[in-house]
Amino acid sequence: MADHPIPAAADFAFHREVHGPAGTGRLAEEGSGLLRGGEIILLHGKLGAGKTCFTQGLCRGLDVTQDVVSPTFTLVNSYSGRLLVHHLDFYRIEPGADLMDIGVPDILEQVFDGDAVAVVEWPDLLLPELGKDVPYLELLATRGTGDDDRIWHLRGTPAVPESWADLFTGGNIPTSSGE
Repeated sequence: MADHPIPAAADFAFHREVHGPAGTGRLAEEGSGLLRGGEIILLHGKLGAGKTCFTQGLCRGLDVTQDVVSPTFTLVNSYSGRLLVHHLDFYRIEPGADLMDIGVPDILEQVFDGDAVAVVEWPDLLLPELGKDVPYLELLATRGTGDDDRIWHLRGTPAVPESWADLFTGGNIPTSSGE
């Protein structure tokens, strides 16, 4: 497998702790309400950090009815809901690989046209393809206070939209309404 660098949490402007996988899912569902089409979301974190769990919550919030699973072996899964979601996973892709072979240019064209959203796990290989003029959000999942808790870190290029900043400054997301 390729060595994929993980950015430092200190390099992210916004942070939000969630409790358990349910909290990750709810954060993503809330984020889905901010999507209009054309967004690129890059997900960083170690194996098991919650990247696919985040994508599942995002898709749930976008009314995707299909089972959302990790595309580690398929590389790309696409889901239809309120928006078309392209879920990509570059964990198994070696540096220097031609992303055209897995359809990345066509996917990006759909995103740039506003017809889809791209969610990319292990996105370091995609960054050179995006260039400096393409806006995107980056989220990093790190371990939180408890074993199943996560701290989600957010930054954006060129900047984090105000709506996303508000989402991340809203405090912790409990696992149930009683917490």
